[in-house]
Amino acid sequence: MLLVGPVLAAEPPASAQRKGSGLPLPRFATLKSDEVNVRAGPGPRYPIDWVFKRKGMPVEIVAEFENWRKIRDFQGASGWVYQGLLTGKRSFVIPTKMASLHKTPAASAEVIAKLEPEVMGEIRSCVGDWCRVKVSGVSGWLERGEIWGVYKSEPIN
Repeated sequence: MLLVGPVLAAEPPASAQRKGSGLPLPRFATLKSDEVNVRAGPGPRYPIDWVFKRKGMPVEIVAEFENWRKIRDFQGASGWVYQGLLTGKRSFVIPTKMASLHKTPAASAEVIAKLEPEVMGEIRSCVGDWCRVKVSGVSGWLERGEIWGVYKSEPIN
């Protein structure tokens, strides 16, 4: 068994808004760069509050203003980033406790890896309570409730 080292999925509100890009809010996206400035407001004139340094990290887009997106990370921190620094590619993070990566989508299936908190990976698809993922070159299945980066009943193909 592989050990990979270095809040839970929410349901979007029924009244998910459509603004700016025409895409629903809230929605998940992924950081496209190793350095993403997070600003106090939507524009370059606003001060940089901090810098994300985790390319591939999932974030939730909660608001839009022109080419700027207000994002929230899995720990609840939020701020504004330029839309060009985000991608629609889907990723996940293990939020708080170790998760088991299974060979097939069943709780009784063989565990092929244990993923520690803050481990990130790529979401390939989600059906029902399970998501097919890839982490450090290893593919398998995680229970949807163990990851942050996908909504409770959201299908991903």
